[in-house]
Amino acid sequence: MIKFIVAGLWLCAVSIGAVIYSFGVAGARTNAEPDAALLGGLDYVKTDVLSVPVLRRGGVVGYFLTRLVYTVDPHEIKKLSVPAPTLINDQVYTYLFTNPNIDFSEIDTLDLDAFRNGLRDSINKRIGEDMIHDIMVEQIDFLSKQEIRDNALRRKVGPEAAKPAADAGGHAEKKPAH
Repeated sequence: MIKFIVAGLWLCAVSIGAVIYSFGVAGARTNAEPDAALLGGLDYVKTDVLSVPVLRRGGVVGYFLTRLVYTVDPHEIKKLSVPAPTLINDQVYTYLFTNPNIDFSEIDTLDLDAFRNGLRDSINKRIGEDMIHDIMVEQIDFLSKQEIRDNALRRKVGPEAAKPAADAGGHAEKKPAH
């Protein structure tokens, strides 16, 4: 019988020791460093598809289409007196028109990191604070004026009728009558 009492006391002591240890380890985790900025605390805001005309040689040569996602501190964005999407859209247009060296028709020379960082810096400079932490590209396209005309022609006359008109020789194929 004494063995059962000693075993019971030993079991209680081990259980109490395990509980104290687990609370000590849990308390150490709460004192750890906070997560990195991109892992929590920021809002991810998606823009609508932006269509910016690309002007070269006195005319429109195509359209730059993009959808961006930017990270922003939710407390900072509430301080703006202008809606954030309006400010972002305006700054994208301003940035692209004031930087003529960005050529979206030349994919090989396009520096996407420089575009994102430059756009982020221009937005933060306009606001006067580092509100935008990062800009990510969800979609980016360039449509030349010719591609837009071809798409409009296909929609207008249908895909089958547009093929002969787009033939390099300019000759329409004759289809056999049934």
